[in-house]
Amino acid sequence: MHIPVLLNEVIDNLKITPGKWYLDGTFGRGGHTKKILGAGGRVVAFDMDPEAVEAAKKSLSKQIETGNFIIFHANFNQIDEVLQQASYEPPFFAGALFDLGTSSNQIEDSQRGFSFQGSEPLDMRMDPRLGVTAADLVNALPERHLKNLFWEYAQETQASRIASEIVRQREKQPLTTTDELVAIVTKVKGRRPDRHIHPATKVFQALRIAVNTEMDNLENMLKQVLEWITPDGRLLVISFHEGEDRIVKQTFKEWERQGKVSQIQNKPIMPSEEERQENHRSRSAKLRVCQKQ
Repeated sequence: MHIPVLLNEVIDNLKITPGKWYLDGTFGRGGHTKKILGAGGRVVAFDMDPEAVEAAKKSLSKQIETGNFIIFHANFNQIDEVLQQASYEPPFFAGALFDLGTSSNQIEDSQRGFSFQGSEPLDMRMDPRLGVTAADLVNALPERHLKNLFWEYAQETQASRIASEIVRQREKQPLTTTDELVAIVTKVKGRRPDRHIHPATKVFQALRIAVNTEMDNLENMLKQVLEWITPDGRLLVISFHEGEDRIVKQTFKEWERQGKVSQIQNKPIMPSEEERQENHRSRSAKLRVCQKQ
């Protein structure tokens, strides 16, 4: 079961006004959206995962019928295109939320290669319409490119050795499943029983980010979203990766310098110790909030 991260903090900072529209740019399994609806808000949601969209249509069918909830099967970097085609005009939303994490359902149940457990196709596409898979990357990228990918997107300290071992193994036969990649990473790094983090975590994270062009999508979304938020409306972004948080932090600072927004606080909001204990996937979450001028 997916547990939404920083749920109370999100609702507190959105300052929901009943009857107003809010944008959930990463619906996932709807934890944040359902809380917004429960507080009287109305929601337009985006998700690039068709399974998430279908789940939303089932679980929130009544809200769809009453006109309080709309969901688009699209990446959040398509905000302008999708909303304009649907005849929306900016500014429209009293607030917007983007949770950049991967849902537990995607990791555990998708059979699309997000999980370290078992043997799944080495895919990692959140949207099956995307062309490049993780298998394409590990089997085609030059060794130095793999090394750079693992380091830049996940700060994997053994990036060079892992990239070298991948190249050595793929020369024998292409890598096609998650357990084959896990075996390579574990061979290089070992697996200490006292560690809570799986040795392949960072490699899988880096590949997922690359396959789904997550950094580019984030930057493109930030170039579009502010126009869609009404004055005094708030933009919330939850990141789980240092590179993502850096992009958000720098963007908010630049907007503040230009007089477009005010930051609610300069430091990110972090999960409580209680939340970290209850949901270990929240441990790296950072919530940044700004308010449009």
